[in-house]
Amino acid sequence: MSNLTSSLRLSFGCWNYDRTRALMDRTVVPDGIDLVYLNMPVEETFFRMLRHKEFDIAEMSLSSYVLSHFTEEQPFVAIPVFPSRYFRHSSIYVNSTAGIRNPADLIGKRVGSPEYQMTAPVWIRGILSDEYGVKVDDVTHYTGGEEQPNRPEKLPLNLPSYIDVKRIGPQQTLSAMIREGEIDALFTARKPSSYDGCHVKRLFEDFVQVERDYFRKTEIFPIMHTIVIRREIYERHRWIAQSLYKAFAEAQARIYRDLEETAALKVMLPWLNAHVEEARRIMGDDYWSYGFKQNRQTLDTFLRYSHEQGLSKRRLQPEDIFVPETMENFVI
Repeated sequence: MSNLTSSLRLSFGCWNYDRTRALMDRTVVPDGIDLVYLNMPVEETFFRMLRHKEFDIAEMSLSSYVLSHFTEEQPFVAIPVFPSRYFRHSSIYVNSTAGIRNPADLIGKRVGSPEYQMTAPVWIRGILSDEYGVKVDDVTHYTGGEEQPNRPEKLPLNLPSYIDVKRIGPQQTLSAMIREGEIDALFTARKPSSYDGCHVKRLFEDFVQVERDYFRKTEIFPIMHTIVIRREIYERHRWIAQSLYKAFAEAQARIYRDLEETAALKVMLPWLNAHVEEARRIMGDDYWSYGFKQNRQTLDTFLRYSHEQGLSKRRLQPEDIFVPETMENFVI
């Protein structure tokens, strides 16, 4: 454990995930770093980091981080740690009167997303294109607050003219609009408050099986967030990238062990052990993997989606977005 009296004091904005909790309670301390863990929901962390660069280190939307590479400043670097991953077939909601029974029925429809550049909708649009033939320009996109009006894009967009994105009104919310039929579908990370399973429902009602099949076909467990460091901090102290990566990996390893405990359940899920065994059977022992090499295919797919959807101005490669210190490990 580091000697905090002589350690580099760095602020860290992140939610209180099980896989990062050891960093929050300081049972895991990064070598040479006194980490000040600021526990916030993701929307607040992203907004404060992207708009004001308030933290030295932060959880960040993968899409927003990718787009930051196309700004003049390029203010962030990243390590291949992924605090949020999520299969997003469950995150496609439809108004039951819109005539959407299968993905192809989305063509020609009005589709809401809180932000066009938001990671969850980028994955959803990419999956719909690859797996079901629904292209990004087959729908009209509406953006704005899901539950509160006037949510802006955190980063300015300069999209191709063939992609039609409209802002909703200053008093409107996407959750209310899908309930009232003012939009036909909603691609979002958070389940809308108007969801009732009847009037507003999921496109894929049997989403667990659909997502299992998607993984078996593609071997992709979509990455939502990564960990970024302010570039100026990293360039002054290059060693912190490896120190942080090792600490995140150790914190995660503790949760893997907790989830596999059978003497008593450490998580309030009655069939936790069965779920863990199923995840390992389908996805392997390291089913929530960190690191570059084991995630290269997933990252490459996302970068392709970002470019195809008019967000990335050129097709980035996975090697372009992580610091070199975390690309390989030493061997003895």
